[in-house]
Amino acid sequence: MKIITQPLLFLVIIILIQNGFTQTKSNEKTSIQLSSVENLQFVNAKGSIIEYNGESSLRVSSSSEGPAAEDLETLVVIPEIKFSNGIIEVEVSGEPAPGASPLARGFVGIAFRVNKGDKYEYECFYIRPLNGRAENQIQRNHSAQYISHPEHPWHRLRKEFPEMYESYVDLEPGKWTKLKIDVVGTIAKFFVNDSQQPNLIVKDLKHGESEGAIALWLHSSTIAHFRNLVIQPNKFKRDAIK
Repeated sequence: MKIITQPLLFLVIIILIQNGFTQTKSNEKTSIQLSSVENLQFVNAKGSIIEYNGESSLRVSSSSEGPAAEDLETLVVIPEIKFSNGIIEVEVSGEPAPGASPLARGFVGIAFRVNKGDKYEYECFYIRPLNGRAENQIQRNHSAQYISHPEHPWHRLRKEFPEMYESYVDLEPGKWTKLKIDVVGTIAKFFVNDSQQPNLIVKDLKHGESEGAIALWLHSSTIAHFRNLVIQPNKFKRDAIK
């Protein structure tokens, strides 16, 4: 029997580990517990780790105050992840910050394919928790939203394409809500709270087939909490969603 020396055995193990990583890298799930603020990139935002609703979470709020904050991007960019196609999941909770406008709805969500130019460019799905059980049916119909920053904010999309980029979903402010985004090319499906069917479908992502970072998203009027971020990128474009 041929005996493998320790240095050679070590080399074999390293090669096996490297090969295994290479084979699974493109479709491997990455779980991020959001249990530390270290290495996170806060954009016009500040964060801390606290216990919220019995769970450890990342608490995020705007780092700016006053009317000028309304026009600022408020993001927490996840480092070292480039995303084009795949699935993103996260648990969120959003509610208006103390002193926020009565129009604040606890806006919170996920931005993807994030790139920084003169302004941040990204696609985004978010929820308005206070709208989910509003007595006003029109408000209920505006519970889940797609936007494409900076050229396609919600008010432009609502004016030019009524009802096309937002929909109703049952929500409660201050409660953990699971969000899932499934992206293929220029098509994305948005799922809320383990729904088997998408709550919102967008078939024309405004930045086209692009690649970029992933970021936690909130409006400057919101106090948001995030936990259990899971990213499953897909290197190869799957069949288009019908």
